[in-house]
Amino acid sequence: MNDSVYVGNAGKDAALDRGWLLGHFKDADDPRYSESVEIKWGVHPPGDERTRWVRGEERTALLVLVRGRFRVELPGRSVLLEREGDYVVWGRGVDHSWFAEEESVVLTVRWPSVPGYVAEAGTDTGARAGRTRRDSGPADGG
Repeated sequence: MNDSVYVGNAGKDAALDRGWLLGHFKDADDPRYSESVEIKWGVHPPGDERTRWVRGEERTALLVLVRGRFRVELPGRSVLLEREGDYVVWGRGVDHSWFAEEESVVLTVRWPSVPGYVAEAGTDTGARAGRTRRDSGPADGG
């Protein structure tokens, strides 16, 4: 087997790391390690929501609806993703929150992969915390 190849299942692998499949928080010798990009397979039950807005976002994000009905809240705008393949992109500095109107699966791609960018324990802010994801687990953003 080539050590630079990884074959997996997004649903199974995501369950091991709060949805995150790829990013700086994977071990450096893992093919899924990247300082350039983070990828998350998010499975959300109906009513699941980010209770506090992500503020001071340092990355650009792409969120693609795989299935379900998922609302992304942005400053002054609410975006409803309701058809497979609907997506939204937001840039650095754009605060956000989200709500799963139905059971939903979303694929999130964020870049760059920023070490130390985590949600504090007991909150859901995505604020800069000065710890690495390896120390505290990946943020539950997206």
